[in-house]
Order: sequence, then C-alpha cells, then structure tokens
Amino acid sequence: MTIDTGVPPGRALTVDDLDALPEDGLRHELVDGVHVVSAAPTPLHQRVNFQLCRILDDAAPEHLWVVPPIDVVLAHDTVLEPDVVVAPRDRLTGKRLDGPPLLAVEVLSPSTALTDLNTKHDRLERADAPHYWVVDPVAPRLIAWELQDGRYVEVADVSGDTCWHAERPFPVSIRPTDLVR
Repeated sequence: MTIDTGVPPGRALTVDDLDALPEDGLRHELVDGVHVVSAAPTPLHQRVNFQLCRILDDAAPEHLWVVPPIDVVLAHDTVLEPDVVVAPRDRLTGKRLDGPPLLAVEVLSPSTALTDLNTKHDRLERADAPHYWVVDPVAPRLIAWELQDGRYVEVADVSGDTCWHAERPFPVSIRPTDLVR
C-alpha cells in the first residue's frame, strides 16, 4: 500500500507530517522518521486489548489512566500508538501523550509481531519508558520488561493459566488465558 504523505522522497517524516494525513482507519506511526502503517486489528486482538484495559483499569491507582490506542510522541520524528497506554492523568491532555508512558502494551498479531518485539521495544527503551509488555493472544502469553539502568530487563514471561502478580507499575494480577476468554 502506498500512502501519499506529500513529503518529498528521502526526507524523514515528523509529527506535523503525521498530523496532516487524512483519517483512513489505519494505524499510522513514525519510528525515527519512517512511516509505519498497520491494518485494523482483528476481533481477537481487540478482545485481548479490551480485557487487558479492564484488568489494568480496575487495579490502577486513581492518578493513572489506562487508555486504548493513542498517539505517544517520543520525539519529533517518532510517534507510536501502543495498544494500551498507562500514564498519569495530568499528562493525558488533548489527543496524544507527549513523552513516554509509564506502561506501553502491544498485542501481537502476525503482521506486527516483529515490529512490536524489536523496533518498538528498542524505541521505547531509548525513550526511557519504564515498562513495556507484549501479549500473544494465540499462545496465550505475556512478556514484560522493566527499565533498569537504561535497559529493558525481562521481569515476566507467563503462558496459559499461569498468573503473574506484577508489583510495578502498580500491583495487578494477569493470567494470559483470561485475556482471550
């Protein structure tokens, strides 16, 4: 698929360029100036996203908001749209989050898994996002990383009916099979 951004070839895209794109129902992101387009998610993907938002929202302290996909501006040339974002309420103003979230979560799909596990993982790490999780709805499985000394360290890798009791960014228990019910 080709999307005319109106930007001359060879120039990196910016947040302003992304804002100028027409609404088309697709997910548009920028990673270091490179335009990344994803198709609309599947019903299973959306179900997992909904369940995860519900579980996190029930456990989150009042000063934090759990929101489904929104633009997260990490730099002038990098805008990600994680499936779930957790951030302080006072930083969620307007239509986007400026700066890294407290927690970003991606629900894997065949077309985005490599990007979510590599590119987004690395970009969120460079932006000092304290927590990054991915959920594989097919396995079902959850992998969680926490920023320690500027690098992500895996703190959980649970599958099926195994329950993970996270302490950070706030206490919450998640069982991967509960996300796909």
